[in-house]
Amino acid sequence: MLPCVGELIAVEGLDGAGKNTLVTGLVDRWRGAGAVVTTLTFPRYGASVTADLAAEALHGEHGDLRESVYGMALLFALDRAGAAADIEKARHTADVVILDRYVASNAAYNAARLGQDADGEMTRWVADLEFGRFGMPVPDRQVLLGVPVELARARAAARAEADAARTRDFYERDDDLQTRVDAVYRQLAARGWASPWIEFDGHDIAALAADLLPE
Repeated sequence: MLPCVGELIAVEGLDGAGKNTLVTGLVDRWRGAGAVVTTLTFPRYGASVTADLAAEALHGEHGDLRESVYGMALLFALDRAGAAADIEKARHTADVVILDRYVASNAAYNAARLGQDADGEMTRWVADLEFGRFGMPVPDRQVLLGVPVELARARAAARAEADAARTRDFYERDDDLQTRVDAVYRQLAARGWASPWIEFDGHDIAALAADLLPE
């Protein structure tokens, strides 16, 4: 049965995990079944000044900005805050709103940068900032696309090699960081951080679609 207010689902995972492919697969199946689906991707590069500033910092611009973990986290949080009204509007016009990255990405990446786990100060700070002060809607469910770190790393590298305009940023080039991010993501999922999680291995999208949005 479809919800009266659109189900809000966030898809999370490492760079190169295949989030875009997963989101596309879910959308195709749900729309094929007659559901109204809206998608948003974060960060909103090209549409948000704060997202673009963050991207530029991750490619070496703006002095030492990228060295500030909290500064970078705030830029990505402000990008999402700028889309809060769009998310709420979509929830009242669609059966499901699916987000390619959301608040948990801020928690995972920046906790990992600080060497913290999912119970550390950073994940609490992110939740207080985004869900609290900025009033971002809490997702109904979150999906962790938990492919092996080595596979995600290889995909990200291959994507950059195939597209000269898509150079890997500071986070993507840091293999140790990606490994730590993966560990924090899995902890967040195990703890049900903010809302219930589903860990998905990337193999059966049809089954995941049915699980997330039963007919």
